[in-house]
Amino acid sequence: MKIVIHLIAIAGLGWGWMSHINNKQSVADTKALSASISEYNLRSDQLQEYMEQSKSSSEKAALIKLIASLKGKETDVDETIHAANSLAEDVDNSSTFSGILLTFLSAGYVGIVFVAYILPRLAHRATHTIYDSGEMVEKDSMSEARSKLAQGDYEAAMEAFREAASKDSGNRLPWVEIVKIQREVLHDPTSAINTLREVLENHVWPENDAAYFLFRLAELYDGDMGDRNSAVAIMQQVMAQFPETRHSANARHKLHEWGVV
Repeated sequence: MKIVIHLIAIAGLGWGWMSHINNKQSVADTKALSASISEYNLRSDQLQEYMEQSKSSSEKAALIKLIASLKGKETDVDETIHAANSLAEDVDNSSTFSGILLTFLSAGYVGIVFVAYILPRLAHRATHTIYDSGEMVEKDSMSEARSKLAQGDYEAAMEAFREAASKDSGNRLPWVEIVKIQREVLHDPTSAINTLREVLENHVWPENDAAYFLFRLAELYDGDMGDRNSAVAIMQQVMAQFPETRHSANARHKLHEWGVV
């Protein structure tokens, strides 16, 4: 049913625009006829004979309309020219109005089609472009990992977080969650340390992320393993690796707390 309605609308608009174009052409033909009447000094009673001699189909069409408008009247040359100009003006005015109306109707139809069909498709495509790219990792792997974690299936959760990390290697969050499970849930600081060393050795991280992992590693050595010397060595590594940064300043402050410097 919708297709039929659209076909009728398109056909109606197409017919309207074709009529509008024909009217505009008729205006031009009638104005050209007015010039011919002036050139050949034609009166109304001479128009029929002139039409029979004309070889131009468009001029004949204009003559038919002019003769019909002058039916029952006898006009001289000037009056005939005036009648032709008046006919052209009337057709032009009517054509202008119909052109404006057709423009509004066409714009309205295009707007309806755009809002009803095109815009929803564009919005749907844009939504999927956004959420099917980077957000798919969060939606699939990260959501699955959090679901496993909520169920108490910690091994499956850590495996899902590793899968998320493999799909988005620049995201530190999956590794943070794994270390958190190992340290706070499983109470296995040794595994947490091994995970952090794996992360630091096998991945190239931006400065902030690398410093974050190093500080967490130092916390594990000092707070969980009681190995202050390893923690001090890591803070010294931060100072050497990120000199004149806030990370270096924080590492120096921590060493001051430990009474090292």
